[in-house]
This record gives sequence, C-alpha cells and structure tokens, in this order.
Amino acid sequence: MTKKIEVMRQMKIFSGFEPYQMELLEPLMEMCVYQDGEEIFQQGDPAEHLYIVIEGRVAIVYKPEDGTEITVAKIKKDGVFGWSAAFGTGAYTSGAVCREAGQFLRIRGEDLKMLRLNHPKTGILVLDRLAKVVASRLRQTHHHEQVVAMLEDGLINGVKPIGG
Repeated sequence: MTKKIEVMRQMKIFSGFEPYQMELLEPLMEMCVYQDGEEIFQQGDPAEHLYIVIEGRVAIVYKPEDGTEITVAKIKKDGVFGWSAAFGTGAYTSGAVCREAGQFLRIRGEDLKMLRLNHPKTGILVLDRLAKVVASRLRQTHHHEQVVAMLEDGLINGVKPIGG
C-alpha cells in the first residue's frame, strides 16, 4: 500500500470509499508540498488541478480589475480549492497562496472528467463529496443537489458556473 493511499484513507473527503474506488483514485492523485507564502496558482491561470489540503493553510485571493486584492476564503485541512478545474471553466477565477506550509493532494480536472465517464459510481461519489465541501464553503448546504449538478455539468460540458 502506498503512502498516498494511506493519507487518502485518513481524509474526510474519502471516508466510506470502497477499496476499489481508492485504487481508481490513487493513480490520479498527486501529492505536492508548498511553502508559506508560495503561490499555488494565479487568478486567470489555466484551471488544471483541483487541490485537497492534507495539512497547512491556503488563502484564496481575488483581484478585481479596479481594486486591491482581497482574501475571499481560507482553506485548511480537508478543504478543497481550485474547483474551477472541476467545473471545466478554463481559468481559475481566483488565485491561491499557501499561508502555512503544508502537503496537498491534487487531481487534474481532465482526470476527474474521465473518472466520471469511465467509472460513474465512483465519479458521482467524488462529485458528491466535492459538492458537500463547496456547499459548506458557500454556506448553502441546502443547495447541495444544485452544486452536484453544476459540478457534473461542468465535467461533462465544460460550462462555467454562474458567478464563477
């Protein structure tokens, strides 16, 4: 068993996944490390990866064209960011900066799409977990079904979410 699978099994987002589902996900996940102050991606960069925090903290920053940069979210252990990659929007709508050195998992948005197409049961479970994290962050947990639908539609059609 790889260290990556051991780490994944301890994370809330993968709680209850069957062993075969973890084996499907493991090769798609990449472990990475960022240092305090390191930029993970910039607003406008191609949205390639979705990230899950193993340890550390990340600030999600947004820079309006005519204003100063603002922190719109702080992501900690078991949090997810970079979900523009899951929506298939093409570019990150905000930037991400590591605010406490840590370890992260990342998965390519294209790999999520292929997982959904080739292994629907596992793909839907991943989308469901992502939707719970996103909905919780948006403080609209009663919109869980709409968030799942947006994620699935984005993976299938590459549609940009409203307000994304």
